Parts: sequence; C-alpha cells; structure tokens
Amino acid sequence: MKKAIITVVGKDTVGIIARVCTYLAESRVNILDISQTIVQGYFNMMMIVDISNMTSQYGDMVDALERLGGDIGVAVKCQKEEIFDQMHRI
Repeated sequence: MKKAIITVVGKDTVGIIARVCTYLAESRVNILDISQTIVQGYFNMMMIVDISNMTSQYGDMVDALERLGGDIGVAVKCQKEEIFDQMHRI
C-alpha cells in the first residue's frame, strides 16, 4: 500500500470536505483516516489516503488538489508518507 498525507487549511465554508472527497473518489484514492476541526472559523483537515490504485500520476494529483483548493479558497497540500515521516522525524 502506498500512502499519502493530505492537509486542507483555510476559512471554513460549505462543501470543503465534499469537494475534496469527490475528487479523491473520482481518482480512485481511498481515504484511510480523516480528522477535521474548525477553530474560530478556520477549517483544518488531515487525511491519510491510499494512492495505490489512483487513476492519475502522483504529481498530477498534487497539482489538481492545489487547483481545487484555490477554487474553494483553502490551501491543499499532499505529501507521500515517506517524505512526511522524514520531515517530522525527531
């Protein structure tokens, strides 16, 4: 299984989760775990996803998620699990 970490941060609006999850489902990316909070009007979501069966190239997915975030007014970032782990290793 290949995993990636997706983070979404920005002002809370209706439909953020729906738009991101719809894109992932259409791309055959499986959500393994999801956590989201809203603090004083700011939305924060972190997802762990399985990218083993995705229908596009990884780089194309990263670009599409960033564009999607721009469309809905949030920042969407995606990192492969190995890179995320190395960046946050103590």
